[in-house]
Amino acid sequence: MAAKSRILIIDDNLDTVELLRKRFRAEGYDTAEAYDGIVGLEKIREYDPDLILLDVMMPKMDGYEVCKVVNSDEAIKHIPKIMLTAKSKVPDKVKGLEIGADDYITKPFDFKEVVARVRSLLAKKLESSEIAEQEKFTALDHFMDEVSHEVRNPLVAIGGFARRVKKNLPEGSENYKHMDIILQNVEVLEKMVHKLISLKSANLCYRESSNINEIVKNALSTYKQEIKKRQITLVTNFMDTPPIICADQENITMTIAHIIENALEAMVEEKRVLTLSTCVKERYFEIEISDTGKGIEKSKIKNIYDPFFSSKTYGPGFGLTFALKTVQSHNGSISVESTENQGSTFTIRLPMRSVATESS
Repeated sequence: MAAKSRILIIDDNLDTVELLRKRFRAEGYDTAEAYDGIVGLEKIREYDPDLILLDVMMPKMDGYEVCKVVNSDEAIKHIPKIMLTAKSKVPDKVKGLEIGADDYITKPFDFKEVVARVRSLLAKKLESSEIAEQEKFTALDHFMDEVSHEVRNPLVAIGGFARRVKKNLPEGSENYKHMDIILQNVEVLEKMVHKLISLKSANLCYRESSNINEIVKNALSTYKQEIKKRQITLVTNFMDTPPIICADQENITMTIAHIIENALEAMVEEKRVLTLSTCVKERYFEIEISDTGKGIEKSKIKNIYDPFFSSKTYGPGFGLTFALKTVQSHNGSISVESTENQGSTFTIRLPMRSVATESS
């Protein structure tokens, strides 16, 4: 199920805020509220809204100033902003639009008009995000082709000659350790190239009838020894009779394995619990993978699927990029909830479709 769009209402009029809050929630949106400009700015960073409804005349900091601050901050300037005001004169509207508001509605307003404007801006934002993501992955595919051609072949030559040189070194040679360092770094680069090239297979699906419980168990089996060695508590909650769905077993197994690997890397404290669950919700098969690790900083959650992204929790890599591309190629979704120093929960949702439907 898609997450609710989040709307932040910043207005010092209690009645207006309450009206908008009730109406938007009835329309299926999630809302947060602030009653002056300064608190509103704090809420924007805390709540991370998909859209801001912003009153112009407010105490402490007016809507124009809030809009200026938002547009000067690269992290939040992309959020659509609709200004609400009793000022209906053209110069006032022009001022709001010139400082970066996306729309301008005068009070008193008709809620039907407000919700129509909100839907329009959210749709444009979604379309822009999808185009940007597609362009990013197209560029990544091109980059992978370049890496395959320009980097992999020289690495094979370097590694091959380094092994030959090492083999012919006299016993006790100090250059042994130097050759070992070269070979270790070649191996690191070879693994990185292999992972990068493997991203291409995330879009190439061979779907077949699959038991998701078995796929999850296969992904988990790779890490059973590490889990036991590190004394990590493993909790599994699998459906007794999961429905058979169409999926690329190899790619979904790799997707789950990447998330499990990240979870294990994140758990360094004494309390180490890894939980895997499967269930069906609203025609989607859900796989949840939870850990009690370091968690992910809120400001970095949106970037964790980017290739080469690194954080204090996860090193640079392509695992989550592969996971996102694989799940999207199955018309599913992947989401994460995380709290610093408490842990993270990744949820993979795959649509429940019959084999006949997928084959046709």
